[in-house]
Amino acid sequence: MTTITRSRPGGKAARSEPAATIALAGNPNVGKSTIFNRLTGLKQHTGNWPGKTVGTADGTALLGNTRLRIVDTPGAYSLMAHSAEEEVARDYICFHHPDCVVVVADATCLERNLNLALQIREITPRMVLCVNLLDEARRKGLQIDLEALSLRLGAPVVGTSARRGKGLEELLRTAAGAADSQEETPCPVAYPAPLEAAIDAVASHLRLPAGCTLPRRWLAGKLLEGEPSLLRALEEQLGISLREPALGQAVRDARANLQAVYPGRPIGEIMVETILDAAGSIHGEAVRVQGGYRQADRKLDKILTSKRWGIPLMLALLLLVFWITVVGANYPSQLLSDGFGKLEDLMRQGLTYIGTPDFLTRLLTDGIARTLFWVVSVMLPPMAIFFPLFTLSEDLGYLPRVAFNLDHCFANAKACGKQALTMCMGLGCNAVGVTGCRIIDSPRERLLAVLTNTFMPCNGRFPAMIAVSSLFFASAAGFCQSVLSAAALLVIISIGVLLTLLVSWLLSATILKGAPSAFTLELPSYRRPDVLRVICRSTLDRTLFVLGRAVTVAAPAGLIIFLLANVQTGGGSLLDICAGFLDPLGRLMGLDGYILMAFILGFPANEIVIPIVLMSYLSAGSMLEAGSLMELRSLLTDNGWTTLTALCFLTFSLIHFPCSTTCLTIRKETGSWKWTAVAFLLPTLLGILLCICIAALWRLFFGT
Repeated sequence: MTTITRSRPGGKAARSEPAATIALAGNPNVGKSTIFNRLTGLKQHTGNWPGKTVGTADGTALLGNTRLRIVDTPGAYSLMAHSAEEEVARDYICFHHPDCVVVVADATCLERNLNLALQIREITPRMVLCVNLLDEARRKGLQIDLEALSLRLGAPVVGTSARRGKGLEELLRTAAGAADSQEETPCPVAYPAPLEAAIDAVASHLRLPAGCTLPRRWLAGKLLEGEPSLLRALEEQLGISLREPALGQAVRDARANLQAVYPGRPIGEIMVETILDAAGSIHGEAVRVQGGYRQADRKLDKILTSKRWGIPLMLALLLLVFWITVVGANYPSQLLSDGFGKLEDLMRQGLTYIGTPDFLTRLLTDGIARTLFWVVSVMLPPMAIFFPLFTLSEDLGYLPRVAFNLDHCFANAKACGKQALTMCMGLGCNAVGVTGCRIIDSPRERLLAVLTNTFMPCNGRFPAMIAVSSLFFASAAGFCQSVLSAAALLVIISIGVLLTLLVSWLLSATILKGAPSAFTLELPSYRRPDVLRVICRSTLDRTLFVLGRAVTVAAPAGLIIFLLANVQTGGGSLLDICAGFLDPLGRLMGLDGYILMAFILGFPANEIVIPIVLMSYLSAGSMLEAGSLMELRSLLTDNGWTTLTALCFLTFSLIHFPCSTTCLTIRKETGSWKWTAVAFLLPTLLGILLCICIAALWRLFFGT
């Protein structure tokens, strides 16, 4: 029996060149990346919403003793590219010469997927159609005749259920066989006679360069269609240009003849219509639908995407997620804190035992280690709860419904509805949200999403927000306190959403003028998630990844904080001097200088803002943790905190500069320090202004 062996680049199997390169292509959200992960063992994240894959990824798999290279291309609805993702997929398939292209299709909506399959089949006979999610199709009452599909496409067809690992061995074996095949079967797409005649006329003037594997017929059709990005690619990659006199004249004559037959109709429209008709015909022959198909999905969508219930249910679900996060994170966070406290004591004893100077011992334990341990104990538990819940909503298919519900709001703000997805990602980590903005096709709207993502409070800001809102605005006991804390967090995030829309509208009306672009948002079928896989993926891809980056900056932050608190001058510690300088601005904002210093020193990691405030008030020289919420409230009120202070603290926690990791991510994504500076200054200045206004109005109506 032939078996699949996974290998990582650089491993034992990577010593020889691969026998063949197999490219995976397909619409977004068909399970393509799941197949890639299963075949290669690489841990690329998969999710149940469009646009997850925004660049090619590759790995290797062994079929017996044969090593194969597997390339995962971006999700694409068509090779007639309308987005950066579709251009990347098209260019790889056309110009990188994969030995076989596996088109992954969703069995539950096969007709739409056949559009891409037919276009790729025009390019190469070495194509395999992978009909994925067969198990879901059967549950929905769909019967698919794989043999009929294969006969009509003139290509092998394999059925799979990738999440269960079914059919993947046969798929890899079939793809390897197709890569070696020399059989040339006719393309199943036949255009109307006038268009076929025009294609033949242009093809007769085409001079193909050596090594070109693209069919002459397909190239002639693309020259007639005249899609600008493809024409540029053909000239750059193959030297085929309409500036060549004979070829250019042939194309102009053919277009004129077609306009006489189809007045006013673009040639690309005729080609698309023909391919869609062919897809519909093939689907009609190969698929049988039983009663009740997707009825349950439609009933759910009538509720979850309705104007009356869509947003309230979304807010209720978000409240539930926050409540589970608030309640569930307390106990493990305390356990971690206790464990790290004992480890810190052991470190101190060990350093003392080997004769380390006292200042260096305190620097390493009270400074670097304590900051590091605090970040982990405060950040890890809520992330370990929030990210799996977030990933479950992806796998269930709910996140596209969130984008659908908010699309009208973003359109009014002249932004893209996909920004709702990047906002949700920002709740976990703003750096991840910024990276996720790649799914937005329009450069202007992508930049809007990048600049406003920081208005969504990330996981690192949750602990301080929960603590302060619990102390000053949710002072109840037991179950009620946790519900009120979650509700307060929901209110804060709702304000963040409103600010995102407002700032997007203002930017669209000023420095980023433009109208919102149209985009296709697919509402996938609801799916039963693989819970164990969700936990594994959310832990490895998100929780540990984000935590690792936070830990990287926490250690040097602890060093700086310790030095500022312990290096004395004539006027006190450096921290006291800096806080004194900032105190007038802090008082104007309803805060104080120590709070502003805590935010500045928390630039590497937002989790350490409250510990720095406590350290500053107690002049302890190192970060401290209050023994209980009541002790924390007592300490804060003794140092001048009032309801106004708490309100302004929450406001500035929501609206201030992004953390260092997010700033570096913005620089990488935009390629510009200018836009990074805008992303830093925009929320900071807005937060300062709002705090000043809130403080002024409070003092006007309620006094000091």
